[in-house]
Amino acid sequence: MTGDKPSESALRIDGHLWFNRNDKAYLGGKRVELLEQIERTGSISQAAKAVQLSYKGAWDAVEAMNNLSERPLVVREAGGSGGGGTRLTDFGRQMVHTWRRMQAEYERFLAQLAAGAERHEEADNLLRAIAMKTSARNQFRGRVAEIRPGSVNGSVTLDLGGGLALVANITRDSIEALQLAPGTPAIALIKSSFVLLSPDPEVRISTQNRLHGVVLSITPGAINSEVKLQLSEHRTLVAVITNQSVDELGIQVGQPCTALIKASHIIIAVD
Repeated sequence: MTGDKPSESALRIDGHLWFNRNDKAYLGGKRVELLEQIERTGSISQAAKAVQLSYKGAWDAVEAMNNLSERPLVVREAGGSGGGGTRLTDFGRQMVHTWRRMQAEYERFLAQLAAGAERHEEADNLLRAIAMKTSARNQFRGRVAEIRPGSVNGSVTLDLGGGLALVANITRDSIEALQLAPGTPAIALIKSSFVLLSPDPEVRISTQNRLHGVVLSITPGAINSEVKLQLSEHRTLVAVITNQSVDELGIQVGQPCTALIKASHIIIAVD
């Protein structure tokens, strides 16, 4: 082996940049590409094809970004048809520009990290931490509004903005470990299978969280259906319930519907 030939085992570190700016956005490379294509084409269907996403996958990504942002990145325009009538907001354009600049810095950081890493094991552990994701379909960014500590568990109220709030019951140790306090930015994670639905907003059931919205879409499967609610202008929530429940409850697109979530089924995370 000569000094002119690079080692085949030379360490290479790859990563994916995901970040929030002023707690108002949550972006990654694929989503930025999608936003750029929406800006270029003005069509969610054309943008989805350009980045090799399904139409549904593109809308899921857009709604996830809007849910994690205090201001929408993408809005629909009246009169659009065939998947058109979609555009970036000024805030969305700003976030795309900021992400691109940060991506260049991030790539330089990874190059420096690879050059300075002495052991593959250390680099592997770091990359595992960076790449960690959650399987919870619903993720809502907000700020802690109130904490009511108990002897074992505590109640944490998260203000999502726009008149929306969630109450979570977590252990006292978790409250301390996460350093939660009024004003702390945090994320509520809710599995779609933990969300109950009712057309009756006053239904009697022992859940602390009631989020009122309108059915945006229903995607049936072999056994279960995915029901998406529009909670506010740029926040949506997904529930997975049985096809039988959809029929029995008479849930239809455009119908008012209430999501019911137990406080114990909400996980609180911080950046």
